[in-house]
Amino acid sequence: MYSAGIEAHGLNPSAVRIMKEDGIDIAGQTSNTIQQYIGMPFDYLITVCDHAQEHCPVFPGSVTRIHHSFSDPAKATGSEEYVQNQFRQVRNAIKDFCRQFVSEYVHTDPHK
Repeated sequence: MYSAGIEAHGLNPSAVRIMKEDGIDIAGQTSNTIQQYIGMPFDYLITVCDHAQEHCPVFPGSVTRIHHSFSDPAKATGSEEYVQNQFRQVRNAIKDFCRQFVSEYVHTDPHK
């Protein structure tokens, strides 16, 4: 699995903090651009914002494109508590989306 954006913005400290609350340490991750993966074969290309869906390059081969737009918590303004809650809401929405994706697209052997 790879993650990339149209532009690299670095890791958002709020994202690191909110993911850590959920037991996931992303502090060592990097902010990558989609250009780094052009030419690699993928089964699925998932865009998570409308801007990415509109500007994401075409990948060669047969790739299934899936789009689900999430709000960008980095654009939230207000109190620290409000902003942190926006990050939590998006984190939880992405978790729900991932569970749904796996149930629909990833075929696992129930006997394993």
